[in-house]
Amino acid sequence: KVFVFRKDPSDAFVVLRPRLEQPLQNFTLCLRSYSHLSRPYSLFSYATKAQDNEILLFRPKPEEFRLYVGGKHAAFRVPEPGWDWQHVCASWESATGIAQFWLNGKPWPRKGLQKGYAVGATAAVLLGQEQDGFGGGFDPYNSFCGELADVYLWDAALPAEKMRAAHLGLRVPPALLAWHSLAYEPHGDVLVQARLRE
Repeated sequence: KVFVFRKDPSDAFVVLRPRLEQPLQNFTLCLRSYSHLSRPYSLFSYATKAQDNEILLFRPKPEEFRLYVGGKHAAFRVPEPGWDWQHVCASWESATGIAQFWLNGKPWPRKGLQKGYAVGATAAVLLGQEQDGFGGGFDPYNSFCGELADVYLWDAALPAEKMRAAHLGLRVPPALLAWHSLAYEPHGDVLVQARLRE
């Protein structure tokens, strides 16, 4: 399956329900997206009442991704996208403050981000919009338009071989959010459709 966000700009989003019992000291987020947008857009937004950009995967322009943790971000410059699916994984470790970014199974140079921080556990988790408040406060010109699939969130920084496995669609460890057993709630003009191509 894929989520198809049809309109640009849009007020559509998908709510996800991760099983979180405690704050996150580490995480890995992976997803696959396909979009022709050249304006800024949000792929994954995890907000708490204290911090709207607790975890945010944001694309301000086609040649850059930003990973936010606790309101601060690390930027990763990427080649201009071809017209195809792109697989992104981003991970973060509190103890080292290391942020990793992988695009289509390849690692980028690691960056430092929010060493010693803990990501809050009581969260609103959305696909397709960037939260400027807990569960809302959307700017339609930061909305996603296109297709999203293979969304995973782990409470660990995955090792390199698991990042590659996620990209190739192979077996991955149990996750807080796992695509094949995703608890989700679509809002607005977003459809669940069969994937057209692998």
